[in-house]
Amino acid sequence: MPSLTIENYVKAIYQLTHGSGDDNAATGKLAAALEVSPSTASNMVKTLGDSGLVEYLPYEGAKLTPQGLVLALRVLRRHRLIELFLVRTLGLTWDEVHAEAENMEHAVSDLLVDRIDAFLGFPDSDPHGDPIPKADGTMAVTAGKRLTELSAGTHFRLVRVRDQASEFLRYLSEQKLQLGTVGVVVTSRPEAGIITFSVAGQEVTLSQTVAERLLVEVVALSQ
Repeated sequence: MPSLTIENYVKAIYQLTHGSGDDNAATGKLAAALEVSPSTASNMVKTLGDSGLVEYLPYEGAKLTPQGLVLALRVLRRHRLIELFLVRTLGLTWDEVHAEAENMEHAVSDLLVDRIDAFLGFPDSDPHGDPIPKADGTMAVTAGKRLTELSAGTHFRLVRVRDQASEFLRYLSEQKLQLGTVGVVVTSRPEAGIITFSVAGQEVTLSQTVAERLLVEVVALSQ
């Protein structure tokens, strides 16, 4: 049974490399993500390499092996299903569930997770729009563009939030932004670092830094 630390490391490596364009997770980024020193991260990566969970190249970083990828997806499956369970059954908000799931994901068995999956109706995504890995290790590819990629006049629906920090999610809620929210881009000004869009008749202006963490799908006016 992998330890809590091992599970946290393989999950972090997956999140740093999947969809980022980087083949390897740099030790410095891994240390920052896990809030440990670079030397601690480096030593742990070497241990993971000895266990066959990662491939490590000095000065390049760590890459999950097929065995490491299987473990990372198992942890993500637990985490994301627990988040959705807490929202649907206990009424927790999307800014409350991430920290709770971080604590619970190491304590539940795969059997219990499978039961939660069935209870929830085998959902495809969690409360933040992240895809939930299936029991067989497959995972749907999430469609969507960064909000910053849209031009003025484009209608969109929010489908995924790439930052699960509680403060960030509360900020989005204050701006009336939830999964499924439909809006239209009013202006996009990369040179000024802002994008303005209309939601339910109210204009919202976000920095490009914030907006690029929001994934949306383009919708027709009739939707």
